Amino acid sequence: MADPRQSRGRRPGGRPPRARKSADPSRRAALEVLTAVRVDDAYTNLVLPSVLRTHGLTGRDAAFTTELVSGTLRRRATYDAVIAACLDRPLAKVQAKVLDALRLGAHQLLSMRVPSHAAISSTVDLVRDAVGQGAAGFANAVLRRVCEEDLAGWVRRVAPDPVRDPHGFSAVAHSHPRWVVDALGEALARSPRTEVATTTADELQALLAADNEAPAVCLVARPGRVDRAELPGTPTLFSPYGVVLDGGDPGEVPAVAQGRAGVQDEGSQLVALALARVGLEPGPEVAEERWLDLCAGPGGKSALLAALAATRDGSAPGARLLSVERQPHRARLVRRALDGADGSLGVVTADGTQPAWPAGSFDRVQVDVPCTGLGALRRRPESRWRRSPEDLEALVPLQRALLDRAVDAVRPGGVVLYSTCSPVLAETADVVSSVLAERDDVRLGDLSLVLPEVTDAAGPLPGTMQLWPHRHRTDAMFMALLERTS
Repeated sequence: MADPRQSRGRRPGGRPPRARKSADPSRRAALEVLTAVRVDDAYTNLVLPSVLRTHGLTGRDAAFTTELVSGTLRRRATYDAVIAACLDRPLAKVQAKVLDALRLGAHQLLSMRVPSHAAISSTVDLVRDAVGQGAAGFANAVLRRVCEEDLAGWVRRVAPDPVRDPHGFSAVAHSHPRWVVDALGEALARSPRTEVATTTADELQALLAADNEAPAVCLVARPGRVDRAELPGTPTLFSPYGVVLDGGDPGEVPAVAQGRAGVQDEGSQLVALALARVGLEPGPEVAEERWLDLCAGPGGKSALLAALAATRDGSAPGARLLSVERQPHRARLVRRALDGADGSLGVVTADGTQPAWPAGSFDRVQVDVPCTGLGALRRRPESRWRRSPEDLEALVPLQRALLDRAVDAVRPGGVVLYSTCSPVLAETADVVSSVLAERDDVRLGDLSLVLPEVTDAAGPLPGTMQLWPHRHRTDAMFMALLERTS
């Protein structure tokens, strides 16, 4: 009898088996990040850098993986609708890790310049490595059906009729939860354009499309510590301290590594600039003003405010900033951001709704409240799938309480700058209106006089300001200026 060991691993005829290909490191890294986001509720921006390092990915490979992860997460609803149309079973019956890989494959086929054969074969290799041969054959069959149409063709097939159900169509076409589409449409209707003739429906399409674009990295030069001209990049449209980075790792910019500059969206810079720039009614004669950042984490606005406080010219009193953050780990981030800042009084770990200071202690108060974050969806690709309308039930009362305590903290003649990185009316106009209705010692100021260079930014209440990604290339920051009258 022939020795069976001599034929093991060989095909009939004596030929050795073809070695199975293994998935490439870029796609393995992308699947690892998607798994962490799904299983551990991880945030892409936090987990991706360590995964890239683990797989030794840099340069173009790192950029490919970043786009693969972020684009797949942003477009998840669209790809799920496409994949569902290519299945012989409900989408919910597909193994989670296989579905993650199919989404990666769909993104390459429909939204990236990856050849179809490469997108399919690499995804099949990925599924084979992660799950097994049977699942790999299934993935191959599904993706071959996906590549039969381009993205526009699939949207026409799987999305609701755009005439009968325009928001339902947008939810699939632009991959946003339906309730988010509804909320953003309501907010846009209360923030009409003044410089360009357009409809709310057209603007909504532009906004949703902007949410799916990878945002540019914006740096801020902290005044007195570095000049904007020292930073690489193109000057921002509105902030006198910002640049849009042309490319590369911002952590490798010397001024950023040294804490003299930071990564900060231009909209966030404008919030700090507005608070520092607004004129105050006369108050007690003091050598320096006291400023308060009531919800300071993770520290970007505090760092810019402290720098602005320390570099005021002789026409105004000097100023010092106290930063308050309830969560200890975020308070540590604030301390790191303020390291070396001359205008800081320090960082206090405390609950802003239970102040430890006497009423009227501050001249200017910034309160950038916890919110749904629906104005930063392009920057946080997974967040649109984690939020729900029920989140507002907990957030809105907290927002009202924080704004109320902020008004208490400021002296008569002082100001409060209320801001959110969400345009949702329940978090913006409704919160401000409710506090104004309950108090007779505060009025709404006009931010268009404070930031006249920012146009097409009328907010839902007179004098408020609403930024938009598709108009201003910033996150959708809302700002309201409240002036303490007595």
